[in-house]
Amino acid sequence: MKIISAVGARPNFVKLMPLYNELKKYGEIKHLIVHSGQHYDYEMSEIFFREFNLPKPKYYLNAGSGSYAERTGKIIISFEKILLQEKPDLIIVYGDVNSTLAFSLAAKTLPIPLAHVEAGLRSFDAAMPEEINRKLTDHISDFLFVTEPCGVKNLLKEGIVKNKIFLVGDLMHDTLVKNKNRISNSKILSTLNLKGKKYAVLTLHRQSNVDDQKTLKYFCDIFYEIQKKITVIFPVHPRTKKELIKLKDKKFKNLQFIKPLGYIDFIALLSGASFVLTDSGGVQSEATFLNVPCLTLRKNTEKISTVSNGTNVVCGKNRKKIIKNINKILNTQRKENAISQQHNKFPAQRIAKVLKDKFRF
Repeated sequence: MKIISAVGARPNFVKLMPLYNELKKYGEIKHLIVHSGQHYDYEMSEIFFREFNLPKPKYYLNAGSGSYAERTGKIIISFEKILLQEKPDLIIVYGDVNSTLAFSLAAKTLPIPLAHVEAGLRSFDAAMPEEINRKLTDHISDFLFVTEPCGVKNLLKEGIVKNKIFLVGDLMHDTLVKNKNRISNSKILSTLNLKGKKYAVLTLHRQSNVDDQKTLKYFCDIFYEIQKKITVIFPVHPRTKKELIKLKDKKFKNLQFIKPLGYIDFIALLSGASFVLTDSGGVQSEATFLNVPCLTLRKNTEKISTVSNGTNVVCGKNRKKIIKNINKILNTQRKENAISQQHNKFPAQRIAKVLKDKFRF
């Protein structure tokens, strides 16, 4: 049996690692990786393959930058040629990035069976490209691997038949558990001269937050206020860096801008933080697994379980709400135990079992 895992961005690589290793146990499977090139900087792409000991992608599509339509069209055209040549039995796509939808459309027009990892999540914000990507991908997929119970409910409400839906848990949790020792041995805190719980982490990359200079300046004013209370470490996404350069803003005494980190160092940094400010869906999940308070700089979230577990507060652009919650965090003793979720146990094994039963490998 031949499977193609189609990936394109940091969150995809994190989910790919445990599933790739699980499927390696079945000698009957030939598993190829195709990389769209949506994330192409070393710190956002190549370092993950090296850290996770994943083979280099057999095909690299070099989608690069460009408009949503340009990149999507380029990936569809390039991927279709690969599919016609390789003739795979199954395509696996991950998450909700632009590459996810492009790969899915190419697969289903041939047609080839399609599996969507991290299906069913909804922010109910149609202005987000990610919402469009995940919803359309779900409705053309043959296997929907869901991370949390609300995802199952969302899919059923949208009329997707039950026998396509499988609650398997979050592969990001699997990756974190499998790399626990390596994360513990990271030297990133000493490299940055940090002490645990004495700093915060910030990530910001969403189009709605960074592409508009007025919005970005508004957030920078909030960050200026926060860094008076606590040191803030900001691994800067290439998209955000490009916009920050245009923004002539005040100097930040206690906000440290650094390059994007690899998985091991970033999770080590996150696990030692007092709290994290982010607009990333993946970071919301990782913070929840680590029991690190998270303030989400969006008006909504598709990761509903992070809110219901009490680790995540959706703050949007509400300065008062952000500062109020930071003060609460800084004045509250946090429990050290990580949160364990029953449905997150062995997600890679669960996915492999579903595929094994269906394809008889």
